[in-house]
Amino acid sequence: MLYLCAIDVIKHRGCFGYLFSHLMILYSQANAASGMAVHDDCKLKFLELKAKRTHRFIVFKIEEKQKQVIVEKLGEPTESYEDFTKCLPADECRYAVYDFDFLTAENVPKSRIFFIAWSPDTSRIRSKMIYASSKDRFKRELDGIQVELQATDPTEMGLDVFKSRAN
Repeated sequence: MLYLCAIDVIKHRGCFGYLFSHLMILYSQANAASGMAVHDDCKLKFLELKAKRTHRFIVFKIEEKQKQVIVEKLGEPTESYEDFTKCLPADECRYAVYDFDFLTAENVPKSRIFFIAWSPDTSRIRSKMIYASSKDRFKRELDGIQVELQATDPTEMGLDVFKSRAN
């Protein structure tokens, strides 16, 4: 409402172009702060994991020079949890999606799609900030995530953590 009143006042004074250009600058700054662009391949590979189960996991990386999130590694359906954890660098941030299969207490096979924000303590502070500020926007692009984990060391995303969060 206040916004509309300000526009009316400025319109009558002939400064609409000035206000509009400043609002667009503020909008673009806010949009830039919300995160990186997401490469179409990220969404495509996630849909393949979710619908066709052609991947066990996907590791995503932010390419700072290109200012976008890209697919770094695809895990075959036969790959294990250990294969997945070996793909996460010890000193660099990453996003990952893991298709976790488990049995319920009633012995019914189920699956949960986990989103992992991997941010090791040893990674650069700038990298941690970029990944943290981009996470929510990136997650919105991946429709179908069921559980989210944030991990700074391997113990925070161990199989026991997956099992307890899956139910």
